[in-house]
Amino acid sequence: MLRDATEDDVNLMLSWRNQEINRQASKTSHVITADEHERWWAATRDDPGRRVLTYLREGRPCGVVTFFDLRWECPRTGAWGFYLDAEGLAERGATLPAWLGVMGAAVDYAFDVLELDRLDGEVLAHNTVVRRMNRRFRFVESPGIRQVRDGREITVVPISLDRANRRRR
Repeated sequence: MLRDATEDDVNLMLSWRNQEINRQASKTSHVITADEHERWWAATRDDPGRRVLTYLREGRPCGVVTFFDLRWECPRTGAWGFYLDAEGLAERGATLPAWLGVMGAAVDYAFDVLELDRLDGEVLAHNTVVRRMNRRFRFVESPGIRQVRDGREITVVPISLDRANRRRR
């Protein structure tokens, strides 16, 4: 289940985002400082072109979904990303169900709540597990783009999912 993120979620979001596995799967891999996170939250929480949601599994917060670059004119488009409390979910043996759950909930939210026509995103080329999961949800990849971020060379693979190609659960 997804709900709007609140001030009570901010510290959890930061701790999850700074987990090593999440940093290595992100374009920016440095440890996010509290000040940097506060600036992001202040700029994001009231931005009409963004949504920050907390993912709940069995009533517990365990992930974040962000929608950004929301465009309300036709066609309605937006981009998204997510990360989970990888360490906490691994300890509980709940990583795969949470991963499937957050992706399904995010796709449903994009098309049913935001009423988007297309959902865009990005994944790092080396993240083959996520790329496979994206294909399972019918996202289509575009050619990768090489970038240098935080002193490392990465290849960012754009992905998109059109409403018509959405897999219904």
